[in-house]
Amino acid sequence: MDIGWIVTLFAIGFIGSFISGMVGIGGSIIKYPMLLYIPPALGFAAFTAQEVSAVSAVQVFFATLAGMLAFRKEGFINKSLVIYMGVAIVMGSFAGGYGSKYLPDGAINLTYAVLALIAAVMMFMPKKGDLAENNAELAFNKPLAAFTAAVIGVMSGIVGAAGAFITVPVMLVLLKIPTRVAIASSLAITFISSIGSTAGKLMGGHMLLAPSIIMIAASMIASPIGAKLSKRMNVKVLQGILAALIVGTVIKIWLDLLV
Repeated sequence: MDIGWIVTLFAIGFIGSFISGMVGIGGSIIKYPMLLYIPPALGFAAFTAQEVSAVSAVQVFFATLAGMLAFRKEGFINKSLVIYMGVAIVMGSFAGGYGSKYLPDGAINLTYAVLALIAAVMMFMPKKGDLAENNAELAFNKPLAAFTAAVIGVMSGIVGAAGAFITVPVMLVLLKIPTRVAIASSLAITFISSIGSTAGKLMGGHMLLAPSIIMIAASMIASPIGAKLSKRMNVKVLQGILAALIVGTVIKIWLDLLV
């Protein structure tokens, strides 16, 4: 096994998982294009979209678990929100993860591009202020939360992304959830979602053992570091980082699809 290949995969997993813990996403919005483009650019064998989505799914499981545990003691995880969105998203993500084996690579990339574009648009829509952030008394539209989570689950299960990069904008814009509660709760929801998408990918037969182990190791180190840094950062800075990541990824993916 080439040491350069191992270092490359570890670096991709570390960067994506660090950002995952910091802004409350599973990190696939970063790792998906990095896994697609960086290995072949450095002379290593390219992964297919099916393989990238499978590796992303299992890595997200461990990255969000580590990040969620780091946030757990802070009291920002809203249990009601996690239950309503988590149950819906895990069913959708399992269906999407298993059903993706019937889709060509182009359809998987297009699904990812559409998800990222929606997330990018939503990041620039007006959001609720974060002055109170009273998690105990937080009210939200429960049917809307469950419905959007189910739709996100199906689409994110297809690309192995667990959907946090669009779950956070949905929480901020549609459900009016304060930023820190959205970030912390999304890690728990994404962890639940990743159970479904990972199981679906395993049953679909696209899981790669060695890359998955390397990415998992990077996740367990980097995600808690990102989560700890997040607690010390201004929420506007966190929103800006997430928006920049989503927009950059959208531009790259759509240029590749169209050009």
